[in-house]
Amino acid sequence: MEIHEAGGGIHFTVKHTKEASEEKLYQSFTQRLGNFSKFGTTFVECKSGYGLEWQTEHKMLRVITKAKREFKSINISSTYLAHAVPKNTSAELLTQDIVENQIPTMRNLIMSKELDVDNIDVFCEKGVFDVNQTERILKKALESIQGIQINFHSNELFPLNSVEMAVRLGSKAVSHLEEISDSEIELMAKSETVGILLPTTAIIMQLKRPPARKMLNSGCIMALGSDFNPNAYCYAMPMIMNYACVDLRLSMNEALVAATLNSAFALGVEKTRGSIEVGKCADLVIIDSQRWENIIYQMGAHSNLIKYVFVNGNIVYQKE
Repeated sequence: MEIHEAGGGIHFTVKHTKEASEEKLYQSFTQRLGNFSKFGTTFVECKSGYGLEWQTEHKMLRVITKAKREFKSINISSTYLAHAVPKNTSAELLTQDIVENQIPTMRNLIMSKELDVDNIDVFCEKGVFDVNQTERILKKALESIQGIQINFHSNELFPLNSVEMAVRLGSKAVSHLEEISDSEIELMAKSETVGILLPTTAIIMQLKRPPARKMLNSGCIMALGSDFNPNAYCYAMPMIMNYACVDLRLSMNEALVAATLNSAFALGVEKTRGSIEVGKCADLVIIDSQRWENIIYQMGAHSNLIKYVFVNGNIVYQKE
């Protein structure tokens, strides 16, 4: 948070995102999507959040929507993210703008088919959006945009008890959870809200680790994500699964389910993605190994192991 308050971190990326043309953003975005595909990812959630005002957020959402419709090597779930507060305003004023202006405008653009937006995310954190502000934004989106799903930042740096609100609103998922409490774990275990753990972020930022074993043993649904962003620049889900096993004490079976079927459930696509079943889309990773576990166990060897990647039954990557 010290870097953030000094104008670095998110604000540094915001400056460059505002300055970039839509064409430049699309070019760099699709290049990164191709890298994800090469390392075995077939479905990815992509977020805005580096505009902090509607003009740039709209630009980012247009880029994501274009890729979702045109880039066929990977499937995309698109997310509007209220990510930080610009220095020239307050969290309360920004919340009012998002509720009164940005979400209604976004709803109209979705209805006119200009934008595809599947999820809404808010950085619910001390010094950013508090629990009340987060709830107002999320409730406005639920009331305004048919079918939109909640998937927000929760309890990353400070314990704010935001999981209670997430469960009450029927959130599909909450992410981070380094500071989740025992009472919140109990609430999550009784719900279908998914806890998305992001091992690279905890390692890179040297945060307290989320209590993964306690969550699993209590019956929580757990997914894994890369949290790919300038702060956690990791394309490879095999690395994420390895870190989940080594650092968070998951078994390889648990890591595999968390990175596939449970991740699909967190994005609301579990009926068509996330597992190999009759009637589901053929999103497959074929590895050159006698044991599937090697994609996790052989740390950093995924480039050698992955032979083919299929998306919707089509080969999108083939090892040369």
